Amino acid sequence: MFGSRSSKEEKPAAADKVSAEASKQPRDPQAPKGRPTPKRAVAQSQRKAVVASTGDRKEDAKRARERRRVELAKQREALANGDERYLPARDKGPVRKFVRDYVDSRFSVAEMFLPLAVVILVLSMIRQPAIQNVALLLWLGVIALIILDSIGLFIRLRKALNERFPDQPKRGAVAYGLMRTLQMRRLRLPKPQVKRGERP
Repeated sequence: MFGSRSSKEEKPAAADKVSAEASKQPRDPQAPKGRPTPKRAVAQSQRKAVVASTGDRKEDAKRARERRRVELAKQREALANGDERYLPARDKGPVRKFVRDYVDSRFSVAEMFLPLAVVILVLSMIRQPAIQNVALLLWLGVIALIILDSIGLFIRLRKALNERFPDQPKRGAVAYGLMRTLQMRRLRLPKPQVKRGERP
């Protein structure tokens, strides 16, 4: 009984010794690590936490605010010049860039929605039945044109995406393009990188 107990205690010690010796040996770069590779966002957050931590909560918070301010400044600059490295996650990738260029290269009725809505609203406030009827007809006409234009864009953009990116995920890309058409061209973010009529 005593001999078996001592042998059990010697086995973990021997295992620890072997693992310690193995850890000292250089690992083959092609060999598996024995753990899953962390995602880029997780690795970056861990690296920032290790580098930025000073042990002082106020100093850490100050550094975090400064880092966040720098990141936001880079993001604003990227939205202005289209730098893929600092764009928000929803705007990154070749699929989203193609959608933006496709939408920005053509005129859409939906981008005139806000100015036309203001004009129609002003006309509807005039206390004359004839003008109010005109405003109502204009409103219905604008809505119908936007729906028809959006349906055409939906069909053409989906076809272009399937031809250009057959093997890449395209979920939400068409809706992303349709939402972009609702913004006036000069107010779109990221800023348009192509001229009207230019092929993306």
